[in-house]
Amino acid sequence: MTVALETVLAKAGLRIGPAEFAEMIEEATRRLSPATPDPADYFSAEQRDTLTEVGLDLTPRRPDEVDSRARAVAAQTVLRDSALTVGDAAQAVGVDTSRIRHRLSAGRLAGWKDRGGWRLPAWQFAASGVLPGLDVVLRSVPSDQPPLVVAAFMTTPQPDLRINDEPATPRQWLLAGGDPTRVAALASMLGTPA
Repeated sequence: MTVALETVLAKAGLRIGPAEFAEMIEEATRRLSPATPDPADYFSAEQRDTLTEVGLDLTPRRPDEVDSRARAVAAQTVLRDSALTVGDAAQAVGVDTSRIRHRLSAGRLAGWKDRGGWRLPAWQFAASGVLPGLDVVLRSVPSDQPPLVVAAFMTTPQPDLRINDEPATPRQWLLAGGDPTRVAALASMLGTPA
């Protein structure tokens, strides 16, 4: 199993050993939800009745069902492992670490505190520094959206952003010189029911 996991991590370009990766997965799983969550526990009796009336199934997951948390835990683990430290980001952008911290506090870079320091998701950096138009996009992201949601948005093709008549990710769009206000308009809708 360890050799297989080492191979997968290497193919994915993740700079982490199997044991540390397993620890990250365990930690992310604990943060996400209990091992056997009962969906009904998250709602009041009135809310449960209403949700059941409209056809939602609030019974706990059966032992033979796939755990829906697995994909979220894997994505969060990869996001965390691929994130840059303040020092890494400063080097990538070519500025002092204090400038990176200033950009974080001003909302011009995205990040989160983890294990005593800032972590900055890699999707917001380009070969030439910071992703073009990033500050415009980040100003539009609702403040209640977690880094994993923003990362998924920035790296998922959007039908409204097209390059060579193909849907492009917001990151690809910005790298190609696309108008950041178009990405910002989409980002402002994160967390809004469709």
